[in-house]
Amino acid sequence: MMVRGRAVRMTLAAMAAASMIVPLAACGSADAGKTTVDGKPIVKILVVQGTPQLPVKDMQWAKDLEKESGAKIEWKTVLDSAWSQQKNASIAANDIADLNIRAYRPEDAAQNPEAFEDFLADLDKLPNVKAFFDAKPTAKKYVDVDGKMYTLPSDRGKAFAASGQHMLINKQWLDKLGLDVPITWDELTQVFEAFKTQDPNGNGKADEIPMNLAPLPAESLGGWSNPFLFLNSTGIVTHYNSGPSQQGYYVKDGKVGNVMQTDQFRQVLDYLASLKKAGLVPSDWVTASSDVYRSRNKVGGSAAQVGAIFGWDQSGFGNIGSELANQYISIPVPSAPGVSADETVWDASGISGANEFEDYHMSMSSKAANKEACLKIIDLLYSEKYSVQQMWGSFGTYLKQTGDHSYALTDAMKKAQDDQKVPALEDRLAGWIPDEVTAEGDRNADSISAVDKANDEQYRNIGGEKNYFPIYVRLTVDEQNTVTNNNTTILSTVLPLIAKMAQNGVDDASWNTLQSQLESLNLQQNIDIWQKAYDKVVK
Repeated sequence: MMVRGRAVRMTLAAMAAASMIVPLAACGSADAGKTTVDGKPIVKILVVQGTPQLPVKDMQWAKDLEKESGAKIEWKTVLDSAWSQQKNASIAANDIADLNIRAYRPEDAAQNPEAFEDFLADLDKLPNVKAFFDAKPTAKKYVDVDGKMYTLPSDRGKAFAASGQHMLINKQWLDKLGLDVPITWDELTQVFEAFKTQDPNGNGKADEIPMNLAPLPAESLGGWSNPFLFLNSTGIVTHYNSGPSQQGYYVKDGKVGNVMQTDQFRQVLDYLASLKKAGLVPSDWVTASSDVYRSRNKVGGSAAQVGAIFGWDQSGFGNIGSELANQYISIPVPSAPGVSADETVWDASGISGANEFEDYHMSMSSKAANKEACLKIIDLLYSEKYSVQQMWGSFGTYLKQTGDHSYALTDAMKKAQDDQKVPALEDRLAGWIPDEVTAEGDRNADSISAVDKANDEQYRNIGGEKNYFPIYVRLTVDEQNTVTNNNTTILSTVLPLIAKMAQNGVDDASWNTLQSQLESLNLQQNIDIWQKAYDKVVK
């Protein structure tokens, strides 16, 4: 008994000692990973990058940022293709880096608010971000969601206050055949017929594709380079860089509707089908892969095969300035029958800010170990000094400062871009390019500004926010869930029928079936939700 009692007393003593040690061990564990051995705060930054970009940790500006911030920065690069599969898992596991560039959207944070820092409470410590918002109030409205700001936007500069959508046509072919730029659908069809039959590329082969249409997406109605950009010919404004327009929602005189219920949509479907019937577009355009679509634009070297496309700019045909790309110009979208030139509009993505700004270029974990260091890094990133280097490459090798707010890209940077080994974040920057900044040799900015001028008059025809969704029209989490669930059911049901009509034309039976499906699948509920959100911010 004596031995057993002694053992019990020893066990109790050991437990008491252990209870005294635990807080010390916990404290040591909490500090692990927060600072280096020499006391520098450690900040982990996740960057979602594209395949043409070099890892950010190897960029000189990133090394300079680390030195100036006084922190030890641990960079982690994830490619877009991988991140799309990792994002939701990272949120579910609360495995969120201290800072995240182009990773989490406002909707992600709104559904998981406890995981992300609300930047509204930190703006006094972010003077460069405050200056950005003062200069660009639209950018602040874009990310201020119901009094919370879980993400910060980017601004790649005023040159990108342009749509990402344009109609491009082969000017060399027009000139060779003595044709004017078409201004109506009838004229456009006549041009395409000439492209098909009169050998404009001069190779003696009937290999011309008068218009190369992008395939219809499987999960949305509209989107990048989408053939339903022809809706603008009818007076309905698209907004295909982002937002509800991609699901068919539009605004006319302040009233929200869905294009799938309009006569104009039927008119566009019939026109697309007529182009296919006449052999003026690829017979498989609806279902062709994106790779096939893109490759057709670049076939033939300097002897083009394609007459026209919807696209970003001439880079759809090769590097800007190449012999093939130089054959193309942007044109105003031709007017549909019965629509006058002053009623014809163009995609509003540019004038709304959806091309200049993106709303998810910086987020911060609410559990960031070194909050003050994180905020200092963010503010440095949004300075002009680091914004321009994120956009165009590090000073010295890739970018030179030529004056106050003026810069020039070096030949080394242009070669890196052409070689698809870009030493910059470019449009993925977590920063702000102020309006007074100029960058000589920025071919991307120069090109998008130039092609967008063709649509100036059609932008004026839009008539302001009464006819499109501003980028800061937002839904609540519950509204977003309802709309998303409805859209999934609606589009999975109707897109196959729409694809058939785009190829074969619209008969009354098919059109009536489409309308019946839309009415039965809660489309009106979504329209009402978007109307409420629109009315909330557009006065």
